Formats: sequence, C-alpha cells, structure tokens
Amino acid sequence: MIWKEILIRYGELSTKGRNKNDFINRLRDNVRYSFNDLMPLKIRAERDRMFIEIENEEKMNILMERLPEVFGIQSFSPVASCEKDMEKIKALAIQIMELYQDQNITFKVEVRRTDKSFPLDSHAIQREIGGTVLRNYQNLSVNVKKPDVELRIEVRLDAVYMMAQVIQGAGGMPVGSNGKSLLMLSGGIDSPVAGYLMMKRGVRLEAIHFYSPPYTSQNSLQKVKDLANELTKFGAKIRLHIIPFTELQVLIKESVPENMTMTTTRRMMLRIADKVREEIGAMAIVTGESLGQVASQTLESLTAINAVTSTPILRPLIASDKLDIIEIAERIGTYETSIQPYEDCCTIFTPASPKTKPKLEKVMHYESFTEFDEYIERAVKNREVHILPEKKVQEDKFADLL
Repeated sequence: MIWKEILIRYGELSTKGRNKNDFINRLRDNVRYSFNDLMPLKIRAERDRMFIEIENEEKMNILMERLPEVFGIQSFSPVASCEKDMEKIKALAIQIMELYQDQNITFKVEVRRTDKSFPLDSHAIQREIGGTVLRNYQNLSVNVKKPDVELRIEVRLDAVYMMAQVIQGAGGMPVGSNGKSLLMLSGGIDSPVAGYLMMKRGVRLEAIHFYSPPYTSQNSLQKVKDLANELTKFGAKIRLHIIPFTELQVLIKESVPENMTMTTTRRMMLRIADKVREEIGAMAIVTGESLGQVASQTLESLTAINAVTSTPILRPLIASDKLDIIEIAERIGTYETSIQPYEDCCTIFTPASPKTKPKLEKVMHYESFTEFDEYIERAVKNREVHILPEKKVQEDKFADLL
C-alpha cells in the first residue's frame, strides 16, 4: 500500500477567527468517536488541515468509507510520500497515476514547495513529473484549466507528499460546536432529515419519541431506535427519550372535540418536550415540520402549538418540498427505515376532519376543562432513556458528546 496518511480539509472551519481551535478540537474528537473501533488513531491537527496516519489497508478502507459522513470535513485525500529525490518522486507519480491507466482522462500537476532549498523550483518539478506521466500513460492528456485529475505534490522539509484524489466530505460544522437541542423524532421521513440538517450545523442532538402501547407496536419503537442510530454515524452519540404517551393521548381524545385533538396532542407533546429539554440542558427543540404539509403544519396550527412555550422551535424543513426531503432521506440512509409500515402515535387517533386553522383561544378553552399537568409530569418522570449506538465507547472523554 502506497498511502501513508489522509489529509482532511476543513472548509467552513477555515473562516473562523480566534475560536477556530475550538472547532478543530471538536472535529478531531468527533473523528476519534466515529472511528472508535479503529483506536488508537494517530491524528495531527494543524490550523488549516488535519492528518490521519494510515497503518494498513484495512484501516484505510474503513476511513475512506466513513469520513464522508463526519460533519466539518469539506474534503479529504489519501496521501503518499517519498524521499526528496527526483527519481523517487517520478516513480511515486507513476505508481499513483496507475489508478487511472484504463481511463481516458485529463490531468495536471500542481506543486507546492515548502522546502525552498530543494534544487528544482515548482515549475521545473511540474514539467518533469508531467512529462514522466505522459510518457508512461498514453491514455492521459494535459488540461491545466479543468483537469479530471489533479496530481498534487508538496515538497516539505521532511519528505515529498503526493495525492491525486479529492473526496468530498459532508461539509457543515462539527457536531457539538453549536450547542445542544432536543429533536422530536417520529417514525416518519421528515424528522430524521431535520435532525441531520441540524447536526450539519454543529448542533448536538438528543431525541424524544412518544410511544403509545398497545396502539403502537414494539416494531414502531424499534424503527425509531434504528432512525436515531442512523443519525449517530454523523459524529456523535444520541440519547433517545421514550415518553409513555398512551394515558395522555386517551385523555385528549376524551376531553377535546375530535377536530381539535391533533392540535392539543401536539401542544401536549411540546409541553413534555420542553420539560425534558430543560432537564437535559438543551437550548432549543427541533421538529420535522414543513409548512402546509399536513393539518398540524399550517401557520394557524403552528401558532396555536407554539403558544405553550417560549423555547426556540427550530424547523429546518419548514420551506422544503416533500420530494426534496425524500431525496435527502435516501441519501443519508434513513428513508427505507422511515417507510416501514408501523404506525406512530400521531396517526392512531387522527380525526377524519382535523382543524386546519384552529383559533388559540378556542383550543385553550377546550383544554381548560381538563387538568393535564399531572399527566405531563408523570409522562416525563416515567420516560425511558436509551443511548445510541448501543455499544461501549472506550474513552471517557467522549462522554461530553452526549
């Protein structure tokens, strides 16, 4: 194996100022967490890029497979190295470009010479290596403006480093760099995508799910666990809070006019979520709501639902089309799980004609005849908490990722 390390480019992190090191350290911790099964990992973090040392081909393959899922990485490249000798540099270039020997593509050579004592300047190295590659691979041609492959050579003080692949990363910010929020996670398509988008902006998530046995099955609960587990691959563990909601949901059905039950159900969910959020120290609540998609997601409904809390409600999908949401779900690997045919508590008591423009004063009037507080407190107290993924993390210092 010719590869010695993987070079990671920060992307958006490069724009940070005095607190840049905090973001870089968070990214390094997230990489270590994501590859906990490969520990120990030798990671060298510099101001503009990060390097992971490669020990063997198996580790290399795992790193290449999972790195695109870690937020905060703009792109990365496998890197080879050799001594600062032109013949060895040529030999390494030939070996790397062998990867493209069966493709009719264009290339260019880009040289960065940190060691100014090296006898050849950047332009001379470009000419030497470019000519060598062309003589050995007749299928390749030069394109200096928009090449298919850019062979990058860095002449550093200790050695010469060379790369040809640039693999796109997930971009965004390292998870945990922008605080913590509580995701209202159903078993549907939207809420996992909302969680993904908030994680991409550096938000660390815990999740809450409302479970109503016997109306909802163990399969529906497992589906939600699987969805939360899918989100952990983007760089952090997730604590999933399972709320026993049957008692409260039946009470709502008995106490509120049928066409108002959906609004009141969402209001009670939000009240419970807000209490859990306060207990865990989260700063906001995240939902998968998209404007106008269902009856509870009209402006009038959202206004009535929001009225139970002053906590910020983050809705990253609010202006998204359903097809766009599905496309993201397919790309991040949650779609097939989300479409499994197991009902969640939001669908089991859905009225035939739900109110799409509920008046807040009327909702509050109907709710005033029932004491919900006791039921809310009991639901919060009796919740179950699951830590995903369900495996032991080896290093205690990653506990702050929860």
